[in-house]
Amino acid sequence: MSAETPARDEDRAVRVMTLEAFADTIVPGEKRWPDDRAVAGASPGPGAVAAGAVELLETPAAGVLPGLDELVAMLNGHAGRHAEWAGLTPDPDVPPFVALPFAERTALVQALVAPGHPEKDAWVSVALFANMAFDTGAHLNTLEAIADGHPGIAALGLAKPGEDGLWRFSEYGYGQKLADVHPDTTPSGSPA
Repeated sequence: MSAETPARDEDRAVRVMTLEAFADTIVPGEKRWPDDRAVAGASPGPGAVAAGAVELLETPAAGVLPGLDELVAMLNGHAGRHAEWAGLTPDPDVPPFVALPFAERTALVQALVAPGHPEKDAWVSVALFANMAFDTGAHLNTLEAIADGHPGIAALGLAKPGEDGLWRFSEYGYGQKLADVHPDTTPSGSPA
């Protein structure tokens, strides 16, 4: 093990905790264990962290991986200044954003995504990934996510597909049939 490995491990831990705390601010959930610092426990049930927000952010296909370390540094810088402004003494054992109480995390995120903030687009993007992780499990195979009980998909009540792998709904979404199926529609539901 090189002398650099602990620093990289520490950097990784800071990144994960900070991103978890940000995601938990967007879609709050319950603590994973009693001393969980990243997840504030502001809401019952699983939130964005349990739904895989960090995994989604770190997926190369998401396109944000190269800038995550810079975003984490920026967020922790903002958190340090916010703590000073709010008269808080942050716990030095965790990243500055993680050290903020949930209400202060929320206030800071509201400021970062507010119209006119110069970094708004970056923070809105990170917030959208937290929502996507919860709402769709975008980084997962949908059938596997349903089978594994993905918390967001379960909360939304997405039904399991039929035995043939296709989704069909016994009730119409608007409570009434809107149109007849086109006569040239194939058995798989595709237009002819």
